[in-house]
Amino acid sequence: MANEKRLTRHAMAYVTAPDRATARKIARAIVDRRLAACANLWPVESMYRWRGVREESREFVIVFKTRASLVRRLIAEVRRNHPHEVPCIVSYPMGPALRPYVDWIDAETAHR
Repeated sequence: MANEKRLTRHAMAYVTAPDRATARKIARAIVDRRLAACANLWPVESMYRWRGVREESREFVIVFKTRASLVRRLIAEVRRNHPHEVPCIVSYPMGPALRPYVDWIDAETAHR
């Protein structure tokens, strides 16, 4: 584990969007504002309950890699750009990671 270290100062944020265009718009806004170094997007099928009814839809997932100190700003910016009344926006601490990778996250995100 010489090239890995346990870091809690980095985080991942998981967001769903209703379609590819919305996911790209949100991802671009976050990366352009340097609230995340990276955004991964991929299509998923979702099944969930909304207001007492089971729903099924196709959505896009966005996973952001960021600094823990930027998570609240990232969530606020996603919320500002998201069309859903109650969007899925959650975060979790990043576990052990390759040191050059987290150094890259630090270099590409806003410093607070």
